[in-house]
Amino acid sequence: MDSYDDRSVEGGSGGAGPGPGRGEKTASDVVQAPGPGPGARAGMAALSLPYQIAAAIALSVIGLVACVQLAMVFLHVAPSNTLTKQHGEAVDEWIYPEFEQNWKLFAPNPLQQNVAVHVRAEIVGADGRRTTPWMSLSAEDGRAIRGNLLPSHIHQNELRRGWDFYIGSHDNENRANGLRGELSERYLRRIAMARLSEHDYGGTVERIQIRSETRSVGAPDWSQEKISTKPSYRVLPWWTVSPADLPENAEGAGK
Repeated sequence: MDSYDDRSVEGGSGGAGPGPGRGEKTASDVVQAPGPGPGARAGMAALSLPYQIAAAIALSVIGLVACVQLAMVFLHVAPSNTLTKQHGEAVDEWIYPEFEQNWKLFAPNPLQQNVAVHVRAEIVGADGRRTTPWMSLSAEDGRAIRGNLLPSHIHQNELRRGWDFYIGSHDNENRANGLRGELSERYLRRIAMARLSEHDYGGTVERIQIRSETRSVGAPDWSQEKISTKPSYRVLPWWTVSPADLPENAEGAGK
């Protein structure tokens, strides 16, 4: 005759065994959702063929429009060139008014002209009064820079900045528009006298005259654009040289 305890263990109605209780689930009872197999496709590859073709066409159109947009904006903000002169209307029709830009690729735009500064002097010597030929100060700077691995800052910028200073402070009639105009004249005279002092003209420099020679940069060989490269001149009035304009006195006069 079995005891009560033995029957309860065998029938599973007791609670002392190590197995899970009546309300618990074992790992084998849990059903997991099947994951994507190794051959499953994702992205566009999961689409049917007609949808893949439509998606590829849409992406191609978007990429083409983006490239055209970038090209049009680049031409709009770039300096004037052969393409913008030939197709400027098409660029403007694309840009305005939705994509208008208020900036430029270069600020300021690259120079499209070569500007040279010349000087001549009126000399008083033993043989009387005479005027020297025009001497290109820019050409002298160019010879000092060309082939020099460490060119002087003076040869690179002094004359150019001095001339820009004068142009920015005078009108087209060479009239000064304020105190900066008078300062630019003194600065330009001192530059010219410093360069002239390196040459022996056999006399004393009493007056100097400065001019600029401007030539447009020619079009490249592959371009059909016609650009005149004839020089144009801006001639300044004669300036009487004062002791403060001489190199040996310029430093003391500026203090």
